[in-house]
Amino acid sequence: MTTDPEPLAPARFDIPAFLKALTQRPGVYKMLDERGEVIYVGKAKNLKKRVSSYFLNKEAAPKQQAMVARIASIEVTVTHTEGEALLLESQLVKRFQPRYNITLRDDKSFPYIHVSTQQSFPRVSFYRGSRRKQGRFFGPYPSAGAVRESLKLLQKIFRVRQCEDSFFKNRSRPCLQYQIDRCTGPCVDLVTEETYGEDVNDTVMFLEGDGKKLIDELVGRMEKASAELLFEKAARYRDQIANLRALLARQAVTGEHGDIDIIACAIKGSLACVVMLFIRGGQQIGDRSFFPRMVEEHDATSVLEAFIAQYYLTRQVPREILVSHDLVNCSLLEEMLGRQAKHAVQISPRTRGERQKRVQLALTNAENALAAKLANQQDLYGRFLSLGQELSLEIVPARLECFDISHTQGEQTVASCVVFDRQGAVNSAYRRFNIEGIQAGDDYAAIGQAVARRYRRIKQGEYEVPDILLIDGGKGQVRAAEQALAEVGMESVYLLGVAKGPDRKPGMEMLFPKGQNEPILLPADSPALLLIQQIRDEAHRFAITGHRQRRGRAKSRSTLESIEGLGPKRRKQLLQQFGGLREIGRADVEALCSVEGINRQLAQRIYDTFHEPDG
Repeated sequence: MTTDPEPLAPARFDIPAFLKALTQRPGVYKMLDERGEVIYVGKAKNLKKRVSSYFLNKEAAPKQQAMVARIASIEVTVTHTEGEALLLESQLVKRFQPRYNITLRDDKSFPYIHVSTQQSFPRVSFYRGSRRKQGRFFGPYPSAGAVRESLKLLQKIFRVRQCEDSFFKNRSRPCLQYQIDRCTGPCVDLVTEETYGEDVNDTVMFLEGDGKKLIDELVGRMEKASAELLFEKAARYRDQIANLRALLARQAVTGEHGDIDIIACAIKGSLACVVMLFIRGGQQIGDRSFFPRMVEEHDATSVLEAFIAQYYLTRQVPREILVSHDLVNCSLLEEMLGRQAKHAVQISPRTRGERQKRVQLALTNAENALAAKLANQQDLYGRFLSLGQELSLEIVPARLECFDISHTQGEQTVASCVVFDRQGAVNSAYRRFNIEGIQAGDDYAAIGQAVARRYRRIKQGEYEVPDILLIDGGKGQVRAAEQALAEVGMESVYLLGVAKGPDRKPGMEMLFPKGQNEPILLPADSPALLLIQQIRDEAHRFAITGHRQRRGRAKSRSTLESIEGLGPKRRKQLLQQFGGLREIGRADVEALCSVEGINRQLAQRIYDTFHEPDG
């Protein structure tokens, strides 16, 4: 082998020696930079052949050359098969989120409907997290809104309880849900366990997709009740049947009975949108859009393959997946997903009839979502460009941070830090700081403490350095932030104060750059000012939310801590049993006594604390 890789990689990485020793077996390779960070993860049927191609191809795209130039070392893991390599690659990409991979950024677990079938009177509820809890899970649903809408319909039709267990165990009379005919009152024994169990079984049958079978059973029960002259019971079955028929007609997918995911991808430049349509039990339960991160252009096939491999790593896999484009590694993905799901999985890139119409609908949705994203990005880029021009910067800023302070008369002070880039808000980089050890109401000291804490970590390389640091406030706040930056050795950061103008009206803001006494005034319709207002308002919202949460926790602690004989362990038990301070305040002495470790005397003191007579 003859190659001259020196222009493409650091000289200290002996590429020829590495490639010479590399195995030809299947496996996964990790490319690391000088700091030891993983910048790319790939899989290969033949490791030697695949890895060598990066250094032999001198006509590679500029971004690939830039990636290769950053390689300081490569680590390989050999696997038995290419399928195992694909699974390991997906796990590593999900774990390290390498810069040069196509990565799925939205990694929030999808919500489910949970039925606590192990209980005497099961509860139907919203659930998000690992499915190790006892009971039955149905989903996943595309959004929390879809779950809550389904729960609302289930409660209307089947009248199964959805209240918290702590609330259920401490009722002495039926709640409002019983009064409006949305629950049968199992908490106060207004329904037998057998009758309630029938409603639970009907709920499970519906969630399993057996809606038509359930209607047939309800018809039989209605006729039986009518024959026995139980007309009120028969009328209830009649209403259930009518509601179920209307619901099934609205949600039914023609010709489908099982669980299917439909996935379509649209691409423009280096931006991609993947849309998923979810069909569960022959019913469409919603859709969801994703925007995978990629630093260079890829085709739809590459994006779909990377998306499918990463998305289903920690989620249930349906038996069939319809996709909008042909996949190169289709059989490999089917093998990997089938092994993970423990059942056969079919990926269908070519469909006909109604299925083709649904795939096309998903593709249309992806194209529309992508167009809206691009329009928003272009508008946002224009604002960044305008900001750079207004501040006479040599470059267009790419990353902004903004700090704000929130407190109530100097108490429970919280500082917020929000981050924007040219894509919009970078929520994963947001941070809050509980401010301690300052004089109450000293906003300058609060800003200084928050900035110092943040920028010590930035200097250590934990976060990116922003192009502009904005402070909600005037010259005093700017001086406090400037001093904090100097203390941590980050004086080079561009600092800008944003003070409210006359009458505190939007559009009248005054901008105070570091070291400048006279403010910069921008026109009210300036794109730069609109961007500043957007990030300033987001920092304000984030600070207020954090302050309210901290104040609420302090209030909960202070009320219970004032009760003699109620230690930390019993306070925790109380909050867990009743679900919060408000429910503790509503509980009577008998309910409070039911908590382990609380005798009648202590229960009376707790009750009296929440029911002090008005003076």
